[in-house]
Amino acid sequence: MKSRHRVKAYGEVFTPRHLVNQMLDLVRPDLETGPQFVDKTFFEPAAGDGNFLVAILERKLAAIQRRYQPEFWPTESLFALASIYGVELLEDNFETAQELLLMSFVDFHTRNGIKCSRRTNLWRSAVCLINANIVQGNTLTGTDASGELILFSWWNRVLNVPGIVQREPFTLDSLRAANRGAFDFTTYAKYEPCRIDHVYKEVKAHG
Repeated sequence: MKSRHRVKAYGEVFTPRHLVNQMLDLVRPDLETGPQFVDKTFFEPAAGDGNFLVAILERKLAAIQRRYQPEFWPTESLFALASIYGVELLEDNFETAQELLLMSFVDFHTRNGIKCSRRTNLWRSAVCLINANIVQGNTLTGTDASGELILFSWWNRVLNVPGIVQREPFTLDSLRAANRGAFDFTTYAKYEPCRIDHVYKEVKAHG
């Protein structure tokens, strides 16, 4: 814990890494061994400083390294990153979670001789995905730090076109509405399909 005040005020308790690993072992097929493991989504409603998020990404990246040829690592690693979502209430934890996710992503590519500097599409798209998927807000109310509805996006692969993604925005509240059998009347931005390493360009569809 960072302080007793934070524990009392926010219920903030950090899960030790060995417990994180034990918990993730329970969903190993979704993370590492099962079909379509790269795209299996994970949502952390109280992300803290990102210990679960980073562990999930690291396991997916290690599995990608084992199961794919090196030329596919950049593309598949971005799809893995796109599958991880989180919400964190406290600003310092939120910033740390984003930073650690990016560090883990960059470190994986650097160790494997793949360029992932600020000037690359790979780095820029990773930052875009992290900014879109890891949000500062309140999961209980479904609102972000500005009081607006928390907005996420599905990053759907385009069938039969390798490496192409279709961005589909949605609100966290819309998932709750769907569970209640209610309709979502929110108007969302529409995006053109694009390469996963070009998502940072955010090309919106016309009409």
